[in-house]
Amino acid sequence: MIHNERKSARIGFVSLGCPKNLVDSEVMLGTLSRQGYTITPHKEEADVLVVNTCGFIDTAKQESIDTILEMAELKNSGSCKKLVVAGCLAERYRADIRKEIPEIDFVFGPDELGKILEAVKLDDEDAIPDISIDALYTSKEVPTIPRILTTPSHMAYLKISEGCDHVCTFCAIPGFRGKFRSRSVVDLVAESRRLADQGVREVILVSQDTMAYGKDLGMADGVTSLLRELARVDGLKWVRFLYCYPNTVTEGLVRLVAEEERLCKYFDIPYQHASRNVLERMKRGGNRETFERQIEQIRKWNPSAGLRTSFITGFPGETEDDFKEVLRFMDNAAFDNVGVFLYSDEEGTGAFDLDQKVPRRTAVRRRNQVMKRQAAISKKNLKAMIGRRAEVLVEGPSDESDLLLKGRMETQAPDIDGHVLINDVGDTVVKAGEFYNVEITESLEYDVIGRIVSK
Repeated sequence: MIHNERKSARIGFVSLGCPKNLVDSEVMLGTLSRQGYTITPHKEEADVLVVNTCGFIDTAKQESIDTILEMAELKNSGSCKKLVVAGCLAERYRADIRKEIPEIDFVFGPDELGKILEAVKLDDEDAIPDISIDALYTSKEVPTIPRILTTPSHMAYLKISEGCDHVCTFCAIPGFRGKFRSRSVVDLVAESRRLADQGVREVILVSQDTMAYGKDLGMADGVTSLLRELARVDGLKWVRFLYCYPNTVTEGLVRLVAEEERLCKYFDIPYQHASRNVLERMKRGGNRETFERQIEQIRKWNPSAGLRTSFITGFPGETEDDFKEVLRFMDNAAFDNVGVFLYSDEEGTGAFDLDQKVPRRTAVRRRNQVMKRQAAISKKNLKAMIGRRAEVLVEGPSDESDLLLKGRMETQAPDIDGHVLINDVGDTVVKAGEFYNVEITESLEYDVIGRIVSK
């Protein structure tokens, strides 16, 4: 009787933050589904609501808190009997959030994912399955747990490691995600094969520090070895990797991307700044000249590679001259895509205690200048593509109009970069998740428009 009651419990899940968090959520969803729970997309119908939170910077923390409060309302007014909070915010502020939001029934962090089964049970007498899952998914059960993908069926993220050993002064992640730990090559290749068998055509490697992959396993240039293996998985068409720490991108990796057809010609390197002064205070090292040499090397081997970076504006001690270094760097590097974050003063980080704080309005002005500069650079880069043909992964109808399809080139990562908008398919029968040759006919600031010429 108790068994059936547990089996019929409906679970609503909200995943916030980065793709690494999303993979954790998909593993938990797979675990719950395997145990007979029903997953519902309708939060109002859920017996148990789970929020997998982000705790990275102020805006992410606020989104997490707002979401928890929204779910707490459903607990007070709807069918929800239990509210569970997981993830980074839960780990970082475990005691505080339980005290401030008494509706929360259960809290656990990213290194104890197996606790999801204890967290969602509604009957105290119900037995808890003995499944131990940590942030590396090292439980013997995990290889057989089907992840429930929340991404489109043709793509999936692959979390290759957990934690970080860097001491960047703006970042709180090592404090709640722990030391750097890699998953094994065998596990990652096996998971990629399972994903390919499910119809996934693009896998995207994510990590706090992708370039450090394998160092704890005694591997030299481990990410290159891993990518070489993944590029041979039958069924995969694109293998993409994100989050490259600048000083650790090797020539071997750059050359491998050039040689292996399935590795996306795409480098996501968050430089964070270009001024030696600011980078030293960030405890990152490097400067504009060394970064520009690195980009030259990448383009020598991969002339058509997409380049993405991110910057922080308003870091303590950032002067106008420091900021001008960022603009010069952007002009010289001509990045395809740039993300900009306002500096967030996070307790527990090295930067929290630094002097020379920059007024928020100055940080906002600088961010706006970066975005305006990047819009012009992107527009120029994309205009040069008119008349060329590109292989495009079609994703489905555009958000802008049902008359347009949208897709991505290998130089465009999902959710963070622009799109290829398709306004003419000719006689081609187009299916989402398939690849087509598209001729680029027009360009916008961040997107291009084109017509399908063949499959």
